[in-house]
Amino acid sequence: MYSVQVHSYTLYNMTTSPRESAEERETAPSVQGHPRRWLILAVISLAQLTVVLDNTVLNVAVPSLTDELGAATSDIQWMINAYSLVQSGLLLTAGSAADRYGRKKMLAAGLALFGLGSLAAGLAETTGQLIAARAGMGVGGALLLTTTLAVVMQIFAPAEHAKAIGVWSAVSALGFACGPLIGGFVLDHFWWGAIFLINLPVVALGLLAVVTLVPESRSRQAERPDLLGAVLSTIGMAALVYAVISGPEHGWTSARVLTTAAAAVAVLALFGHWESRVPYPMLDLGLFRDQRFTGAVAGLVLITFGMGGALFLLTQHLQFVLGYGPLEAGLRTAPLALTVVLLNFSGVAAKWLARLGTPVAVLLSMVLMAAGLVAIATLTGQGYAGTLLGLLLIGVGCALGNPAMAHALMSAIPPARAGVGAGVNGTLAEFGNGLGVAVLGAVLTSRFAALAPVAATSLPAALASAQGERERGQVIGAFSSGLENSQLVGAAAVLLGGVVAAVLLRRAERVDG
Repeated sequence: MYSVQVHSYTLYNMTTSPRESAEERETAPSVQGHPRRWLILAVISLAQLTVVLDNTVLNVAVPSLTDELGAATSDIQWMINAYSLVQSGLLLTAGSAADRYGRKKMLAAGLALFGLGSLAAGLAETTGQLIAARAGMGVGGALLLTTTLAVVMQIFAPAEHAKAIGVWSAVSALGFACGPLIGGFVLDHFWWGAIFLINLPVVALGLLAVVTLVPESRSRQAERPDLLGAVLSTIGMAALVYAVISGPEHGWTSARVLTTAAAAVAVLALFGHWESRVPYPMLDLGLFRDQRFTGAVAGLVLITFGMGGALFLLTQHLQFVLGYGPLEAGLRTAPLALTVVLLNFSGVAAKWLARLGTPVAVLLSMVLMAAGLVAIATLTGQGYAGTLLGLLLIGVGCALGNPAMAHALMSAIPPARAGVGAGVNGTLAEFGNGLGVAVLGAVLTSRFAALAPVAATSLPAALASAQGERERGQVIGAFSSGLENSQLVGAAAVLLGGVVAAVLLRRAERVDG
């Protein structure tokens, strides 16, 4: 993995102007790295953990929100996607702003905005207010996700990048999997709004640590944020997901769905055209000529698509079908996080990566994750044992694959544009996650609507309308069938991502070699 990184920096320096190369050398990390780099990594990991937790902590609150706010399935999806889609649209702009104005400043600003959004979400009284607050949290989250990884790339020497990214990625996976556990504990003792208010002391501690410990760094290149690109990408992604969410309710061939989908395609095409012509693009389309970058892009989108949507559905399965409470459901997803943390912090995953090489490690990791999703889909009817097997397989796959893909993507981007690189990484992850929740949620809703003996927008509503135990059993069976189909679609997406990413990364290694 270290040789891949060296090749990418060498290739970039050979293809840029002398002025650009000089600027990069001024912003590149030193050979030794920052003397307090590991302490700083702990600080920014705390900020990273808070943001990632909020991608999943809401999942376990679905039953509470359904009961207390009267939220339909589409409302729940928008509560999750409002946060993800705002981040997806703003991450590239946030990364560009961090590179120009200072990564420390943007990290502090992101924490403050995230804290204010959390306060508004915790005090929300309607689904509309909660969706708006979640969108506001997405603005702060965009700044945090870009600056944390960008700071890692700046304070660590190139020889330590792979190891540092592994720790950063493990923290992300920990937050992704521990959201249901923390949310379940809070919901067992407080009302649903507390899952957002617990962010406030963490934000306060993070702000103090950032101001005290994190060094300032910025690029000397005077690039302007691409505001029009941010608007276009946000509108395009929101329209695309809205079309997917609306499909089951209004029909996939309805005027509303087709018009929204067409608008999404048109806006995203305009975004691509704009990015290819603007002097200071958020996303330099020339990066896609690097097969290492393209492979990492394909892998990240598909893995987050499958994993984000599948784990969103898993929490519902544990509570609605198997009958676990919020805390019990959270505890039963904990093995995934524990596996990732154990393998990454013990260094076992890093050793496997070094032996296998990036392409093989990525392919193997996604095969394991896909197998885990299949196990969850097909074996959960036999009890928790099938779910546990699936979670362990997914955990091993995440520990191997996530750091490898993040490192491959960041190593293909110049050090002076670390913020933009982190923005690309975060955009792909957030977009894939949001789209996965929408698409797999739509698969579930379509299957459930087709099989359920009563018409309803959610499982609790269908159960309330069911007459007798026989009909209630049919409703639960229909929901279980929809969950199984959705998990299998997620598994196929993850496996496809592994094959595509491995092939492209292997080709890139041959070119560099």
